[in-house]
Amino acid sequence: MAQYVTSQTAAESAAATLFKSLYMQMAAALTITGLVAYFLSGSVDFWYFLAENSFAIWGIFIAQIVLVIWLSARLPKMSMTSATLLFILYSALMGVTMSTIFMIYTMSSIASVFFITAGTFLVMSLIGFFTRIDLTRVGSLLFMALVGLIIASVVNIFLHSETLYWVVSYAGVVIFVGLTAYDTQKIKNTFIQYGEVDEMGQKLALFGAFSLYLDFINLFLHLLRIMGDRR
Repeated sequence: MAQYVTSQTAAESAAATLFKSLYMQMAAALTITGLVAYFLSGSVDFWYFLAENSFAIWGIFIAQIVLVIWLSARLPKMSMTSATLLFILYSALMGVTMSTIFMIYTMSSIASVFFITAGTFLVMSLIGFFTRIDLTRVGSLLFMALVGLIIASVVNIFLHSETLYWVVSYAGVVIFVGLTAYDTQKIKNTFIQYGEVDEMGQKLALFGAFSLYLDFINLFLHLLRIMGDRR
């Protein structure tokens, strides 16, 4: 019994260490995304490039999807350096995509929505970390809802329905608020089960940072659609 308690304590200590690494990597990725987005938004040459190459943004979007799939599938076999560089690359590409919001929304509303997102994310992540309720079933439902959200978003590109736009926006907030708690709990359980702070543990922390980074970005974008002041 004493050995089990000692082992459990060691696993929880490793999980705490990995979570610190996770949040540092996530914060670094958000910083990269924000800086790239801000500086590109003020570049006249960049906007001329997009105007003359209308499919460039789609190319960047496709590159992001490829990176997500590659990182998810190849992470265990990658070195920590390679995985980190891919995460940095993804963060920079997301910054290119996010630069467009500075042309649509005012700087003050972007800043205020960012802080609202940060507060909401923190609360839900803490709930996911400390709750004793198993969120597995909730996570499965949220994932199915996310698939529906993606389909509805693609359909509305062609329909241009204002009603569907608002439904997707509010549904997106609910989905990513829930996913933040679910993903945090799932990551915590993975860390405790693994129980080591070695290279593989650091890779798990990086992938966890990647998952929560995506939750944060998507929550921010959906909140911005609802609360942002357009130029």
